[in-house]
Amino acid sequence: MRAIVIQHVAMEGPARIAELCLARGIDVEVRHVYAGDEVPEMVGRDEILIVMGGAMGVADRDHPRYGFLRAELALLGAALRAQRPVLGVCLGAQLLAHAAGARVYPNVIRDMDGREVHAPEVGWAPVTFVDRDSEPALAGLEPTQVVLHWHGDTFDLPNGAVRLAFTPSCAQQAFRLGSRAFGLQFHVEVDGEIARRWAVEDAEFVRAARGTDGPALIADETERCAVAAQAAGDRLIGNILGCLTAT
Repeated sequence: MRAIVIQHVAMEGPARIAELCLARGIDVEVRHVYAGDEVPEMVGRDEILIVMGGAMGVADRDHPRYGFLRAELALLGAALRAQRPVLGVCLGAQLLAHAAGARVYPNVIRDMDGREVHAPEVGWAPVTFVDRDSEPALAGLEPTQVVLHWHGDTFDLPNGAVRLAFTPSCAQQAFRLGSRAFGLQFHVEVDGEIARRWAVEDAEFVRAARGTDGPALIADETERCAVAAQAAGDRLIGNILGCLTAT
């Protein structure tokens, strides 16, 4: 079996997802679409499609710089119709939701005056899992788990999808569509070293979300949270890979 990974930007690779695939005997092929690699036309019967994150969004699908997004949406739609195994992470989850017919839009909350304000989630914070006892992907996880958030958009739950996780400010944090397609809004693939690097390389986004001290706050959170979060993240990735490879 082979995992085809679509990577949108240099800083957001598959990391722990690739490592755990290899540990299971699943070969990994990364398509660096930002560097000109082509988006596959279809997912084969012995392949898993994994779509990673990126700074662009579904709203950028007609931008000439991001022509690969249209191709990915077509690929994800075809994969869903053929019931091929799919995992979308952050932007990948948003693309998966949109390919399944759902709306993707900026994440907002209401301020004290009742006005909607943009509310990116950036940093280490807990998600709450739903129906852990009946969802194989959530087996062995605690009711809440700290994960790394790094997004400004969200999405509606696609028709027929099952919500797997939420936060107070973002209702759709993870979902399952059928038995072989999963979307994760958060980043379980990231370890502490990668998180610290993101805080530097993506400092402008971090400051916009967390204030001028944002990068330092991320570094402090990473020191406190990354090790435990990786253990739980590995379990979630492993559970999902088990679902994706089940016959």
